[in-house]
Amino acid sequence: MTTPRVFIVRHGETEWSLNGRHTGTTELPLTANGEKRILATGRALVGDDRLIVPRKLAHIYVSPRRRAQKTLELLYLGCRVKLPWQEERSHPDSDIRTEASVEITEDIREWDYGDYEGITSPQIRELRKKQGIGGPNGGWDIWKEGCPGGESPEQVTHRIDRLIGEIREKYHAPVIGKPKHSDLAGDVLLVAHGHILRAFAMRWAGKTLADGPTFLLEAGGVGTLSYEHHQLDEPAILLGGGFMVDVVEKSEKLGQEEGEHEKK
Repeated sequence: MTTPRVFIVRHGETEWSLNGRHTGTTELPLTANGEKRILATGRALVGDDRLIVPRKLAHIYVSPRRRAQKTLELLYLGCRVKLPWQEERSHPDSDIRTEASVEITEDIREWDYGDYEGITSPQIRELRKKQGIGGPNGGWDIWKEGCPGGESPEQVTHRIDRLIGEIREKYHAPVIGKPKHSDLAGDVLLVAHGHILRAFAMRWAGKTLADGPTFLLEAGGVGTLSYEHHQLDEPAILLGGGFMVDVVEKSEKLGQEEGEHEKK
């Protein structure tokens, strides 16, 4: 198994993500279909024999936006701690599956679109044509130009790099290179937004944002980042990983041992 890892999860579908409107600071709920798809994602990808193994999570970062926080709730990771925006934990002790702490951070909020908040890419190009910028077609490249009244690629890079540095120092450095079947929790989960998570993946792999857009991430989509050769200085995109069979086998063995102990 390649470990430790960072899982990046884009929030579920909203009305604006559905029709292509840029959504930075605006608070929007998930659509009913968006909620259903996140529930399906949780059932398919979260569990002892799935991609995201709750007991292997060391920390969870989530955007300040409510649509990202709702997405985290719907994944049903079974955190021991209550989520920061909740008055009390929503599940009983019997459903606890992870000891990971949960942190809201501005470092993973969506790109600030400034003047382009709430409008689509064709509308942005039309606006730029009227303003006499971006050439005859009003061309726009967020990865190189950023957003007027919002953030530049350099500003976004700064906060992403800060978060990557924290993840590697606090959660990955202590566990990387440990034995394959180590029980140490070192995986990190990020629940946020499309542009910022694509930017995060580019910076993780050592690319500048001007190199983009290299990666796509659909609403409700999940991506995996890790390291080559179990080396902290060789970050890589994990295109495919094996299931956590060793964790399941340990769980089954423990259950058998407990059953035998009860018979005595």
